[in-house]
Amino acid sequence: AEAAELRARLRAVRHTVLVLSGKGGVGKSTFSALLAHGLAADETKQVALLDIDICGPSIPKMMGLEGEQVHQSGSGWSPVYVEENLGVMSVGFLLSSPDDAVIWRGPKKNGLIKQFLRDVDWGEVDYLIVDTPPGTSDEHLSIVQYLSATHIDGAVIVTTPQEVSLQDVRKEINFCRKVKLPIIGVVENMSGFVCPKCKNESQIFPPTTGGAEKMCQNLNVSLLGKVPLDPQIGKSCDRGQSFLAEAPESPATLSYRNIIQRIQEYCEQHHLQEEKII
Repeated sequence: AEAAELRARLRAVRHTVLVLSGKGGVGKSTFSALLAHGLAADETKQVALLDIDICGPSIPKMMGLEGEQVHQSGSGWSPVYVEENLGVMSVGFLLSSPDDAVIWRGPKKNGLIKQFLRDVDWGEVDYLIVDTPPGTSDEHLSIVQYLSATHIDGAVIVTTPQEVSLQDVRKEINFCRKVKLPIIGVVENMSGFVCPKCKNESQIFPPTTGGAEKMCQNLNVSLLGKVPLDPQIGKSCDRGQSFLAEAPESPATLSYRNIIQRIQEYCEQHHLQEEKII
C-alpha cells in the first residue's frame, strides 16, 4: 500500500537524479542547486529540488528562500518556488530559525523523507533533483528504498581531487553498486583555479593519486567533467543567486553547462531504454 501511494504521487515525475558524495564539504549542495538552476533555464522544463540533508539543510540559503514557510493544501504540501518552473522542498522550511539544530534519530529522519516523497505536491515534473547528506547511511538507504517503488535515473557523485575525498567517494560508488543504483557519473569539483587576471591555472588541491579521472578509469565510471574553483560561486550561493546567470563567461559556468547537458542526455537515453523494456 505504501509503495502504491508513493508510485501514485511520483507518477508525474519524468526523471529523478540523486546527488551523492561520501565526503562532506565537496560542494554537493552547490552542485545540486546549480544543476536545478541550469535545467530550469529551459522554461519548457519543470524542475523540482528536494533537500534530504536533514541535519544540514543549506538549499534554502543557496536558492534565496531563507525564511520561507511550507503551505499545506488539499493535495499536500506545496513546494516553495524560486521561479515558476523551479520548486524546492527542504527541512529548512520547517524550522523556526536557520540556526535551529535538528537532533533526530534515524527513524524520524526516515519518516520525514517518506513524507517529503508522499505528501509534497510537485505536479508534473521533468527533473527531480535530490540533494543528499554525505555518507552511505540511513537517509541514503531510505531514499533508494522509497524511490525503488517508482524509478531513479541514477546518481551523480561529487568529489574533489585529493585522495582524502576520493577514498570516501569509492565507498559511495560501491554503495551504489550494492543497492543497484545506476551511476550517471562523477563530477570533480574545485578542480584547479583559473586566475581571472593572468588566466594561468593553479592546482589548489593537487590530485596526488591522479584525481577523479584516474579513479573513474579504475572503477569503470564516467567522468562527467571538472569544475574549476571560482570565488564567485560562494558569493552567489551566499546571496541566494544563480552563479550560472551571474557569471555566464566563467570557465566554471562553461564546465557546469557541459556537465548538465551530459546528465540530460543520459536521462533521455535511460528513459528510452525503459520504454523499450516496458
